[in-house]
Amino acid sequence: MTVGNVSTLTLGLFKGAAIGTEAYAAYVNSRGGVNGRRILVDSYDDGFAGAPNKEYTEETIQKDAALVGGFSLQDSFGGAVLTSNPQVPNVTVSLDPSTINQPNSFSPVPAVNGWSLGPLAYFKGKFPAAVTRTGELVADQPSAIDKWDGQRAAMEHLGYHIVYDQKFDITQTDFNQNIIAMRDAGVKILFIEQMPQNYAAAVVKALNQQDFHPVLVLGNSTYSEELVPDAGGAAAIDGAYLEQSFALYLGEDSASIPAVNTFLTWVQKVSPGFKPDLFTLFGWLSGELFTEALQSAGRNPSRGSVLKALRGITTFTGGILSGPVDPAGRKPSGCYIIARVADGRIHRIDDPPVIGPTHGYRCDLPFFYLNR
Repeated sequence: MTVGNVSTLTLGLFKGAAIGTEAYAAYVNSRGGVNGRRILVDSYDDGFAGAPNKEYTEETIQKDAALVGGFSLQDSFGGAVLTSNPQVPNVTVSLDPSTINQPNSFSPVPAVNGWSLGPLAYFKGKFPAAVTRTGELVADQPSAIDKWDGQRAAMEHLGYHIVYDQKFDITQTDFNQNIIAMRDAGVKILFIEQMPQNYAAAVVKALNQQDFHPVLVLGNSTYSEELVPDAGGAAAIDGAYLEQSFALYLGEDSASIPAVNTFLTWVQKVSPGFKPDLFTLFGWLSGELFTEALQSAGRNPSRGSVLKALRGITTFTGGILSGPVDPAGRKPSGCYIIARVADGRIHRIDDPPVIGPTHGYRCDLPFFYLNR
């Protein structure tokens, strides 16, 4: 069975999405496939452009059983094609709201307007004075702005006071002026958890250059093997916090969560030397969610039977690589972990044990929905 993966591979932007999907397929195939069927991945590069995204989505619909694991900032173009083809399963981490809401779209990381209250409450409890002077940097991209709208509403719901929230262009590499403006605004806690690691590392460098040190909170997008060295080493970033809805899948949790080792092993088998990132995990989890549905669809699966199976998956954790989500109900996880950088390494803090009922996740507050 072939599945299509339409991602932005140009300049390596979201190469991980394709590699993660291919890695999960290779893992499944090594175990005999699904009901005797091997899964093969057709990968396409949309070149960070809408027209190719649409073209390759159309091609996938003609020749592949489903779309699985793709990631692109241009996914609204392919999403329009999926709207006209509701019989085709789309198991991806989509960004386009219209695509997300299509009845044939299912995600291992459902994206909705809002934010997890748990991490925000954690930092409010730990730094009650700091949250009265909160700062945020937001990419000037529609998906990032939508996420910030949800996060800001959740922060204000908990009593945060935001004194600085500035957009940055995707071409920006120097954040010194932003840091100076934050200092002038009196920022005491800075959230940059939506930034890819290269931007986050540049922010850390600017913070050190300006000798300005608010509480720093990182997140899903910043977590990377390259973050610490790119930021200037341990001395530059030690003390920063990390909150995310995933396990420490780059290796720190490998001793307690077997799925971490499986993920890392198979990524290296399909792409030796590749450094996995968040998008690699997205591809892997999408492959796992699709495979779970394919297994339930029986020995003679069809697109229809796979869609029916997907509609029945209401709890998914990817082997506890993720906090529990409801793909069928499009409900994200309200669970999270808290970690901190010390000696250049990321360590969990204040989390329950992995052997406990929440499998190492803090699940103390629900997800905050904006406009629901």
